[in-house]
Amino acid sequence: MSDAQNPGREPYVIAVVGAGPRGTSVLERLAAELGSIQNPSRQIRVVVFDVHDPGPGHVWATTQSRLFLMNTPAGFPTVAPERTVPGEPGLSFDQWRLAAGDGAVLSSVETQELESLDRGSYPPRALYGRYLRHVFENSVAALRAHEAVAEVRIERAEITELHRGDADYLLKGHHVGESKSYSSGVREEVELRAQAVVLALGHVPARLNPTQEAMAQAADDAGLRYIGPNIPTDVHWDDVPAGDTVLVRGLGLNFFDVMIALTAGRGGQFNQLNGGPGRALEYWPSGREPRIVAASRRGTPYRAKSCIDEFIPASVGLRYLDLEVIVQQVAEARVLNPEATVRFDAHVWPLLHRDVLLAYYRTAATRHPSRFKIDPDDFVEQLTAVLDAEHQAGSQVWLQVARRLIGKLAPELGFLDFPGLGHPFDQRGFGTLKEYQKAVMKYLEYDAISSDEGEKDPLKMAIATLNAGRMVVKQMITEGLISDESRLLEVQGWFEPLVEGLASGPPLQRIEELAALARANVVEFIGPDPEFGIDGPSAMFTASSPWVDAPAYTANTLIEAMMPANRVLQSASPLLRQLLNDGLAAAHPMRNDQGEPLPGQGLSVAGEPYRMVDARGVAHRAVFVLGLQLSTAQWGTAIAAQAGEPLDGAARTLGDAQEIARELMRLSQVQNLNQPH
Repeated sequence: MSDAQNPGREPYVIAVVGAGPRGTSVLERLAAELGSIQNPSRQIRVVVFDVHDPGPGHVWATTQSRLFLMNTPAGFPTVAPERTVPGEPGLSFDQWRLAAGDGAVLSSVETQELESLDRGSYPPRALYGRYLRHVFENSVAALRAHEAVAEVRIERAEITELHRGDADYLLKGHHVGESKSYSSGVREEVELRAQAVVLALGHVPARLNPTQEAMAQAADDAGLRYIGPNIPTDVHWDDVPAGDTVLVRGLGLNFFDVMIALTAGRGGQFNQLNGGPGRALEYWPSGREPRIVAASRRGTPYRAKSCIDEFIPASVGLRYLDLEVIVQQVAEARVLNPEATVRFDAHVWPLLHRDVLLAYYRTAATRHPSRFKIDPDDFVEQLTAVLDAEHQAGSQVWLQVARRLIGKLAPELGFLDFPGLGHPFDQRGFGTLKEYQKAVMKYLEYDAISSDEGEKDPLKMAIATLNAGRMVVKQMITEGLISDESRLLEVQGWFEPLVEGLASGPPLQRIEELAALARANVVEFIGPDPEFGIDGPSAMFTASSPWVDAPAYTANTLIEAMMPANRVLQSASPLLRQLLNDGLAAAHPMRNDQGEPLPGQGLSVAGEPYRMVDARGVAHRAVFVLGLQLSTAQWGTAIAAQAGEPLDGAARTLGDAQEIARELMRLSQVQNLNQPH
């Protein structure tokens, strides 16, 4: 008997907190799962909360500057599985692009942007936000059209409290933005009792770390401008004075947003040159730019992505890093020790390192055959034999044998010190600032040439192989195959910074723009291992590098080019703080090799779908966590689901959303709903 026949039975209430990409995925999968319910025993009511526009949420706001680009090509990201039947659920971003918006009413700017894209293009984030809004709206429409759904309500509100009752949860918060009372300065309170809650919070505010807090306080005392970690759309770029020197700490992805906002965002123009890769652009200043002086520990920006259509080229393969083999090894070890895992440095990196080196020299054999003393194909065969013969997960003997072989038969290429790529100027001093600027320009130009060659370039193919291995490591961590100690000290200690700097960089366009800005003297580089401070007598920020013999830079403004920290114990989210303080949530526990507990970055969760676990170690019956707050249970939670990939692999975020949707449907149809949570 349905609720239509049993009007006295209240609907099962599901609260979705967060309507950005992860919340949108839950609604889309919920709509898809409803098709399996023919005669619902109870209707559901879905209430969605977010202070930002539903669909794009905060990061992908459709109102942001069109200058802010995605860092993945159009063919990669999605918030829904690919659509296989017209009119059925599912729709990747690339399918939306090919369908010219799939019926969405687009502005002329959005239409032009869509028409200019191909699979390998890097779209404006605002355009991806428009896709997210389309999927959200279609998902809501599909939910509302189903007889099992009593209501779908979207609240422009911030949830600040979540309390556990005997048979449900109480959510509290307040309306923002469009609320009439909000415009008059009065917050209109929100309360909802729900039987199930999905926390899809995404990026939330974070407290500054101690170093940042000290810098911010000292800057405030000195009357200086300190701009801490931020989502780029939240920064008031107009507050940075034209003509002033601006110090920027960080040369990762957020740096390029700082760079473009303070240059092209102020009317400057990039114009085409015929200088080839690395010298493809020149910059014409508007006169309103500041002087941007930037630094990071490695001293150089992230490397550009290759000019290829796919996130990982089809030609990339992993010969040695085999997930199934490692799963089997762990399973055998767990017969004697149920807690057995592997260590990244000892058991995983030696295998991935082989794959990376093989990709480099195999590509070099085709691209640079004259650099080998023997037939390049024979060299690759000999190198492969070395790697195969020493194919023992924990053995590093092969490395010395491979070094000798390469030194003897390919001395012009030399041995690729791959980990060393993360510190391109390691232990190298520069006698003048001009000398260092010249070295960085050479680095940028070489990187542009490498990216332009795509699959022909040996280094970029080695990096692509590293990226493919990262996706395997990501899955290994999710499945609990790597020890916590190894993950903290090895994966997050050195591998993550390496792979981020090499494989997670911007599109080539950004490197060309940076090179043009450096030639125009709009951007300068401080040097590796920078030291930032505040000079008392002059009351100015200072920045210098111990590897560059030059006076310290001084400025009135310092920008931290990074996102707010994704650590729940550092979070400034009122909801997360309340959950942690009340013991309804906890940081996910990790353990070192001595078994001592360590707090992880994400929320403590159990099972799949991931149920939130309280401070006593008890899992909530119906509070589910999705996305960034799973950063301990998973790794790389900021990476979008990859279109067309398995839901237990590179599209795991969609798999998580589907598992949540299925469990919500199951719970909503359970007859005895008065069990304690």
